[in-house]
Amino acid sequence: MYRRPGFLAVATVSVVMCGAGLMPSVSQAAADPGKEEKGRSYAETHSLTAAEIAYINDLNKRALNLGQPGRLPGPALPSAGPFSPESTWADDRVTPEAEPLNRMPDAYLPFGSRATTGVSNYIRKWQQVYSHRDGKRQQMTESQREQLSYGCVGVTWVNSGPYPTNKLAFSYFDEDKYNELNSAGPSPDETQAEFEGRIAKESFDEEKGFKRARDVASVMNRALANAHNEQDYITSLKAELAKNDDALLHEDTRSSFYSALRNAPSFKMANGGNYDPSRMKAVIYSKHFWSGQWGAADKMKYGDPDAFRPDQETGLVDMARDRNVSRSPATSGESWINFDYGWLGDQAEADSDETIWTHANHYHAPDGGMGPMQVYESKFQSWSAGYADFDRGTYAITFIPKSWNTAPAKVTQGWPLQ
Repeated sequence: MYRRPGFLAVATVSVVMCGAGLMPSVSQAAADPGKEEKGRSYAETHSLTAAEIAYINDLNKRALNLGQPGRLPGPALPSAGPFSPESTWADDRVTPEAEPLNRMPDAYLPFGSRATTGVSNYIRKWQQVYSHRDGKRQQMTESQREQLSYGCVGVTWVNSGPYPTNKLAFSYFDEDKYNELNSAGPSPDETQAEFEGRIAKESFDEEKGFKRARDVASVMNRALANAHNEQDYITSLKAELAKNDDALLHEDTRSSFYSALRNAPSFKMANGGNYDPSRMKAVIYSKHFWSGQWGAADKMKYGDPDAFRPDQETGLVDMARDRNVSRSPATSGESWINFDYGWLGDQAEADSDETIWTHANHYHAPDGGMGPMQVYESKFQSWSAGYADFDRGTYAITFIPKSWNTAPAKVTQGWPLQ
């Protein structure tokens, strides 16, 4: 194990283990999905301090910069210890060690409605299940382990290839529910701003948003199947959309919808798509985040009812103004995480509740204040429950080569596979 290049780690990874008698089984926990997240903050759930949350948020933004083509690492970030404006600690994130290709993973531990494991064990599972290129298992590279070390976004990053850009995101918004802003009023214990934020948050239906993304990905995959150049793909895509008079048919050809394939880096790679659409597939990941990222202070505290609402016809969400800004504290001591990513891939499970979302608690710092990174596998109801930190959940489509198996059709929660 080592720190970012140039730094030597001084401690080995330790995985926090809970007594089996104190935890429900994965099957038991699944009967009460989202119990440990819903209504609680990320900091409360993961026992993190305000300083640690601030550091995670900064590191998340740094990962965004590092993930863009041509970007170079920025200056060192403050570390996650006793926080003060003058803090200038060194980055304590650590890149996990390489794992032998043939070493099998251990069973994941049940943790509420999730299965959880240490990052090294996840690497071993990844190598067995997700690493395949042209049918052959691959060892996770140093670059991939570096990406993974960033936590939740790292899990999606290492599976999608490029850093997730969220340009093709979908969600569902219930306009009838939203209209309660005009037909009802705040409860006795909330302000007008709290009321508006609550109604807007309740107007988003994550299951319907996920279904929309899945349906669109399915249409895209049918269009990709027999297209050997981009124009053939676009023509086939429009024909598929026309069958159900889908509103996406009328998107501008320069929009994020029609340009998504050509903007996928792996589409252009010789060992990826090599400009052949039939070698690619559309897959899904999810991002949870906060709506009030700018403007009035109350909106930054309680949510912006008008921000990041999807187009009513297409379900597309304009993510251009997403700056990864976290919710602002409304009271002393509050701290909020800026986003959470979950990886789905191309799972064929028809029942959304049975889909498995892979995410993580925070970046990997086994000898730092944050501690080792834990990787989670959650069923949909647990993933979509989110935290009080977020009021928006989008489901994004990206493209990866079919020769990659980072998005297998079948994923079983925990290990071993059934």
